[in-house]
Amino acid sequence: MPSITTPFKRGPWRYLSDRDVLHAAVAAGVVFVLSLGLVWIGYLVHVWRTAARSPVAPPEPMTVLVFGRRLVRDAPEKDYLQRLSRTLALMRSQATERVLLLGGRSEGSLISEAEAGRAWLAGHEWPPGILVQMEQASVDSLENLRHARSLLQEDGPVTTALPPVALVTSRYHLARCQLLARRLGFRSVPVAAEPTLKLDRRYVVRLLAESGYLMWIDIGLRWAALIGQRRITARVS
Repeated sequence: MPSITTPFKRGPWRYLSDRDVLHAAVAAGVVFVLSLGLVWIGYLVHVWRTAARSPVAPPEPMTVLVFGRRLVRDAPEKDYLQRLSRTLALMRSQATERVLLLGGRSEGSLISEAEAGRAWLAGHEWPPGILVQMEQASVDSLENLRHARSLLQEDGPVTTALPPVALVTSRYHLARCQLLARRLGFRSVPVAAEPTLKLDRRYVVRLLAESGYLMWIDIGLRWAALIGQRRITARVS
């Protein structure tokens, strides 16, 4: 069973040896200290509100992007199963005609997160006529979206307009995915995997972690734009 500290072992935290990411972290840390932590509370409120208020279906039929999760013995764990179940419900309600399953191989796994998701959907007989694709090269949410963007563009990364997309993931993860999707040029809506937000110790830890991720990314990008550091901003564009 995954530890409640698992969120700190993936995502932006794995880039701690990266100079640009450390630059963004220092900027976020300075703002955190100068604000006496109030800025982090602001991000926490945003993450919580997004988690609590996001719908369980898009307002109209859209392409669905499903974010993967680390596999357990090559099978989806609880959070990923909720995301897949929500996706299956959208497929059955004719809320989508195209699904992209996102996620490469977890450490120690023999198959990709996307492949495990497709196998689960196939075992539950998704409706005919729906295109299900896999993106199997990514290891975090930014790469998920960047590779999904390439798959959705037919004539290259600049010339083809992206379709509107529904981001299907766990409620705690939605705010970060929305921010990254906007930075990458998506028109997106968040779609929650869970029916409602239910807080317990594990979920509170995830919300706290996500607010840290969001503060790190957002303040780092704002600082980079302010000082004209294009190398950093180009990494999330």
